[in-house]
Amino acid sequence: MLKQIKNELQELADPDRAKILQRFFKTGTGQYGEGDLFLGIKVPEQRKVAKKYSGVTLKELYNLLSSKYHEHRLTSLLILVIKYTKSDDADKKEIVDFYLKNTKHINNWDLVDLSADKIIGDYLLERDRSVLYRMAVSENLWERRIAVMATFRFIKNNQFNDTIKLSKMLLGDEHDLIHKAVGWMLREIGKRNLPVEERFLKKHYKNMPRTMLRYAIEKFDQEKRRTYLNNLV
Repeated sequence: MLKQIKNELQELADPDRAKILQRFFKTGTGQYGEGDLFLGIKVPEQRKVAKKYSGVTLKELYNLLSSKYHEHRLTSLLILVIKYTKSDDADKKEIVDFYLKNTKHINNWDLVDLSADKIIGDYLLERDRSVLYRMAVSENLWERRIAVMATFRFIKNNQFNDTIKLSKMLLGDEHDLIHKAVGWMLREIGKRNLPVEERFLKKHYKNMPRTMLRYAIEKFDQEKRRTYLNNLV
């Protein structure tokens, strides 16, 4: 089955698109996606392949997840999400353990964003969440982003405390991709409970990285955005 998946993805490959994606996902020397290789396949096409082969084993998925090709890794995660949604509690735990064991291969923002809340966030919805706090202080950029993005599932269930706590922990993070993720999740809180977001912002906005703040206040009206950006709250 693994060979079939790779063959189908290869048939969908678009070299010209691959070049565009390698620039978009910052694969140059010293950039966050350094060395990543692309086949040039659109996400909807990968979703179709994932749905077709959702019965693949975790052992086979590891081969796909550890591939040098970005689309192999993303397709494996899309499959993993499908498998997770169809699993009982025991199998869900196995999938979560597999995910957490292989975070080094979940190594770009789209890979994180399309899987973290659907697997890790969902599993932790009614469970201990201490693993997120360990990941939030990891040296691995992608583990820190997983920690934040996993909370999207909590936010959708009107549970905001962990996002707020993790956001505070990550105020001093140096990476732009963490600034964007935290700001995005704060914005999502604001969509559901604006006072919760604004309590956090009023306390921390002066010390927030500019990108984080801009993402967090993106949906505010122009006057309110200007007030925050000019330190006038």
